[in-house]
Amino acid sequence: MRRLVLASSNPGKLREFRQMLAPLGIEVVPQSELGVPEADEPHSTFVENALAKARHASRHSGLPAFADDSGICVDALDGAPGVQSARYAGEPKSDRRNNERLVSALADKADRRAHYYCVIVLVRRADDPEPLIAEGRWQGEVIESPRGAGGFGYDPHFLLPEVGRTAAELMPDEKNAISHRGRAITRLVEQLRVREYLSA
Repeated sequence: MRRLVLASSNPGKLREFRQMLAPLGIEVVPQSELGVPEADEPHSTFVENALAKARHASRHSGLPAFADDSGICVDALDGAPGVQSARYAGEPKSDRRNNERLVSALADKADRRAHYYCVIVLVRRADDPEPLIAEGRWQGEVIESPRGAGGFGYDPHFLLPEVGRTAAELMPDEKNAISHRGRAITRLVEQLRVREYLSA
């Protein structure tokens, strides 16, 4: 468990996972470095997509693998974009176009509440019957004008009312400590330790 394949080629996710797992002595290797193609994400739930991606990466690499499936869920849009967050504005994937579509969809809505959701699934091998599953939520609201140069995805439009800043205005360590992905990783590490996959 000291070398894990990340079932993603997203540079933002890779950077965040490496920052959070490096202190534990875990090397995160993106699947692209091992020639693993991207998996399909045909499912309607985050957990099913994450499990499919983790199994796919482990099957192709022969190594333990983990995947996250995450997105932004907006109350006034009945939870959309949800699992379609990365492709909300269609192909090819584009953060700019996704944000433009989201802001447009909320143009006549008074309720701007939203949350980021993340589920992480880790498998020791492709046919692991006991995958580890951890989740995290991060409450906020969507603002019309982007703020901040950090983060990725919807971060410039995701305001945290309690701190008065967007996710894109946080320093990496600040974001990792409170984000949906940071919370999910914390819970995943707890499970790794309980099962003694990691030393204390």
